[in-house]
Amino acid sequence: MTLQARLDAFKTDFEAGKPPYNVPHSVIETMHRATDELIASGAARHALKVGDTAPAFMLADPEGRIVSLDALLSKGPLIISFYRGVWCPYCNMELQALQAALPQFEELGASLVAISPQTPVNSRKSVRQNNLSFPILSDPRNDVAAAFGLRFRLPDYLVDLYQSLKNDLPAFNGDPGWTLPMPGRFVVGRDGVVLYAEVNPDYTRRPEPEDMLPALRRAAPRAA
Repeated sequence: MTLQARLDAFKTDFEAGKPPYNVPHSVIETMHRATDELIASGAARHALKVGDTAPAFMLADPEGRIVSLDALLSKGPLIISFYRGVWCPYCNMELQALQAALPQFEELGASLVAISPQTPVNSRKSVRQNNLSFPILSDPRNDVAAAFGLRFRLPDYLVDLYQSLKNDLPAFNGDPGWTLPMPGRFVVGRDGVVLYAEVNPDYTRRPEPEDMLPALRRAAPRAA
């Protein structure tokens, strides 16, 4: 089953209110409204595109070690996946799919990191929960996500909904400003140039891991 097929199946059950979700229809309507407004805003147009230069960053991994973009690129092409947090089931399914595809990426000389605004404690939870062997980096205040053109602030009515559902993003992220990244996936060449970019303001839609393979093969033709 493809990643998107898994996401679609989960979304169907979730929005149908099947156990264990039992989500009221009003909640679904509010989530749809927020997604539709984010799409209509055109925010995704401001994200980095193929040919752009990836902004430098230095972020902490779950153990508190500082990881820089330069150090990651010194090893070869880099896949960067921006995701919302361990509380998001769509994000967890994407991380699992990336983990399953990791051997294909490594055969092409590429490495993989995920970036989330959540605290290192929650990143460690993500690693354990999803059986990941690649690092998750913590992006306080979504500053790196903003540099990639992904950060947005949740509308007040969505903040109210999250609070009613006990989804406390300020606690998850250690940041009082209710922001998230639009899910985004990038392949960056060793020279820092973006070779693949996929951003979707609809968090229930994610590209397949295999979609990046052509860009990785161009980045590492001898490995292909």
